[in-house]
Amino acid sequence: MAPRIFFSVRFPSPRAAVGREREASDNLMRHIDCAHVLTGADGTVLPAQRIAIDGERIASLGPAPGSSAPLFAMPALVNAHDHGRAVRTLSLGAGNKPLESWIAYLALFPSVDPYLAAAVSLANSARGGQGTIMMHYTRAQGFTDLPTEAKEIARAARDVGVRVGFAVSLRDRNPLVYGPSEPILAALPPEARAEIEKRLLYKPHTPAELVALTEAVAAAAANPMFEVQYGPNGVQWCSDALLEAIAEASASKGRRIHMHLLETRYQRNYADTHYPDGVVKHLDKLGFLSERLSLAHCVCARPDELELLAERGVRIANNNSSNLHLRSGMAPVSTMLKAGCRLAIGVDATALDFDDDALRELRLVHFLHAGTGFKLEMSRRQLLEMGFVNGRFSVVNTDDGGRIAAGAPADLLLLDWAALDDEHIRDDVDPLELMLARATASHIRELIVAGRSVVKDGVVQGIDHAAARSEVLTQMRAGMAANDALARALPALAKVMASFYEPEAPCC
Repeated sequence: MAPRIFFSVRFPSPRAAVGREREASDNLMRHIDCAHVLTGADGTVLPAQRIAIDGERIASLGPAPGSSAPLFAMPALVNAHDHGRAVRTLSLGAGNKPLESWIAYLALFPSVDPYLAAAVSLANSARGGQGTIMMHYTRAQGFTDLPTEAKEIARAARDVGVRVGFAVSLRDRNPLVYGPSEPILAALPPEARAEIEKRLLYKPHTPAELVALTEAVAAAAANPMFEVQYGPNGVQWCSDALLEAIAEASASKGRRIHMHLLETRYQRNYADTHYPDGVVKHLDKLGFLSERLSLAHCVCARPDELELLAERGVRIANNNSSNLHLRSGMAPVSTMLKAGCRLAIGVDATALDFDDDALRELRLVHFLHAGTGFKLEMSRRQLLEMGFVNGRFSVVNTDDGGRIAAGAPADLLLLDWAALDDEHIRDDVDPLELMLARATASHIRELIVAGRSVVKDGVVQGIDHAAARSEVLTQMRAGMAANDALARALPALAKVMASFYEPEAPCC
């Protein structure tokens, strides 16, 4: 059964009334009294403050005139690397697999309405505290041309109310493994080979066509809250001709680039084999490294490579939970910081509990990389910069924001302070320490983006999240039967991949 197409679905009731009420009140000043306000990455927490919001910006911050509500206010978190998936890959049987075999399971996702899929994904992220989200769009639904689909995704972002960076997936080689496909296909049973050839192989577009596609997406969908970027998937999936074309287009148009780099040791091996002088140096020779570039992962990057990335102003999205789930290892965050790299946090559609909780992801970064014993490897400032400062430039191409101060964008996360400090034994406990140690999405009382209430008490304000999710699941379940043959072929492919990447190791 083919999935149904619902480009016109907007779920107008009851959210439409909420939207009209919000539009009518856009010009009204809003005041929020808070027990504590984390003003920025320097870690300053002010007690008993009133935040005044006028339109999309903070009008003022000052002492609250009376008793304060039990709220802890902080800048909204930034998810600097994600993919916009409405459903967990775990539900496809892709749990605890190495990245290289896990990727093939993404083809099991049935195509569903792109507006609904994006709305559900972005709403999930918003409920996890993310006001700004990078969507590296590596899996198009394909009902229409990509510019039309991207326009629907931009509409979903507008309705949910979050800021989005949209990187158009670009690749032109190595569809199965980091090398020729024929030896892999030859090792498969005939039935599995036929299905893999049909579903996972493709005729690549030319570099010029892929660059033009990105520009067409930008013309159709870009707006001040939806930043379109070039999204090459990774060096092992992109020819030098494609990377060079992207670098030239980025320089001439000022458009940002978002790409994976050195996520696994197999990508490291490929890079060392094909670029013996160093893959990062090679990218630099192509003109690829600049402040317009952001990279995801860099788990296997060497110190000299990190120093060059820092020198060129490249930003790196660290994805701890994703790296753990996909058995990729841990990125050398302390080495990155020592090299001067500007780091951000990515949830990568694979949070620790598959729940898009960016507050828990912030804590995971803190616990894994702050240091051991009395030796500190990462300061609080560096941690907070990762959480809500550095990623803004990567995603929306501006350093504006990431602070609570007069004139700053009104992008705020309000947490339930009474729940965070539910034992309240001492009055002088450091509120920032308590937030870093305990806060999860369950403590979020409200997410505000550009002055607009996006999530309140767990409810997404701009769409009917439950109805959209229910429809997406209905469409996906209806489309799964068409993928039975591929699902049967994937274990055989994974077995052949294991022999390709680890020829000396015993089979899984």
